[in-house]
Amino acid sequence: MKKLGLLLLPILAITLIMGGSAFAQNVGDDSVYFVTYYSNANTSGAPDGTLRIINDGDQATTDYEGVENGGLWAAIYVFDDSQELRSCCACYVSSDGLLSESVNKELTSDEFTGRGQIQRGVIKVVSSASSSASTPSPLTGLRGWATHIQATTNGIPTTSGGLDTSKGPWFVTETALADSNLTTLELSNLGYLCSYGLTIGSGYGNCPCTPEDYDF
Repeated sequence: MKKLGLLLLPILAITLIMGGSAFAQNVGDDSVYFVTYYSNANTSGAPDGTLRIINDGDQATTDYEGVENGGLWAAIYVFDDSQELRSCCACYVSSDGLLSESVNKELTSDEFTGRGQIQRGVIKVVSSASSSASTPSPLTGLRGWATHIQATTNGIPTTSGGLDTSKGPWFVTETALADSNLTTLELSNLGYLCSYGLTIGSGYGNCPCTPEDYDF
């Protein structure tokens, strides 16, 4: 839903009088496919990572207040560090809305194989018009960021000659999801792997979606 505030009306009028030059600037891009990584997930003492996705409102139209339109789905695919898809889901993001997903509690908590908690891997996101991650339909409008949990120590020699394998203290960094090229084959593979995984997993691996406007 596009919300046109009253304070914006004078600005819009001035812009139109000046010939609409502000709208002539074609900026941004048409990206629909994004990738990032997660690290030190489900690790004792480490904070949780978060994937945040917004709908920039590009697909919405000006409409009456309270009429929702322009919504998209974030088709999310979570891989482990052995390049295996472990979970997938499609989470709704309304126009100008915010979605926050916990790496520990949502993206890696319910996975196909049940082989235990995974600690590192890759997250892929498709900005989609489809409500199913098994049949993603690319459509522009989503942008995302992810926090990364960085260990400051790992494998430090001790005074006794041993090796301290503990990690921490921890740094948390945040980066924008990297734009990537989405080929027809990659899109097909993501949908197929998700569908196959959910089928053989008997429903496991469908990562839950946080309600909008709920953050961590």
